[in-house]
Amino acid sequence: MARQTTAVAKDAACDATSGTTVTFDVHFRAGVRGRRRLRTGGRPTTPAVAPGRIPRISRLMALAIRFDSLIRQGAVKDYAELARLGGVSRARISQVMDLLSLAPDIQEQILFLPRQASGRDRITERSLRSITCHVDWSKQRAEAARSLLRSTPDHESGCPSRGRPERSQPSRENGRGKETHAEASHR
Repeated sequence: MARQTTAVAKDAACDATSGTTVTFDVHFRAGVRGRRRLRTGGRPTTPAVAPGRIPRISRLMALAIRFDSLIRQGAVKDYAELARLGGVSRARISQVMDLLSLAPDIQEQILFLPRQASGRDRITERSLRSITCHVDWSKQRAEAARSLLRSTPDHESGCPSRGRPERSQPSRENGRGKETHAEASHR
């Protein structure tokens, strides 16, 4: 609530009828214990925020960078201490910190993803796990180009299997037909 206030300055040489008039804007601001405080000047305007929300993967990437700087500065000893402070498991901290092994240009793309208006994020941390396990940045870029340009996220949960069958691949054949690992575990 902005108000315009007029103050009359009285000078010793002037009488009350020929005083100088000073006009300025004031506004009230919340003070201590609910009191309103009078402030001079116009009400500060809040900056316009773009619609939508920042994708979760962008926030996780920024968090990984921040965690790395805390460890490098010595403010936090290790991942275990980060996990205790954050109230998450050490495995989850490792998953988030694995984002730092991505190529710098992929990290930059993740940080500057456009805001999400509604719905689920297109790129998830889980969909990036298969990319982070590659040490070679050129392989990461090729894998990122294949998997991140898809319209739906890939639900692979980690690095490609090294000679082990995936849970959805047939594990054996019996009289009932092919059976997957998941089906075998439910018997």
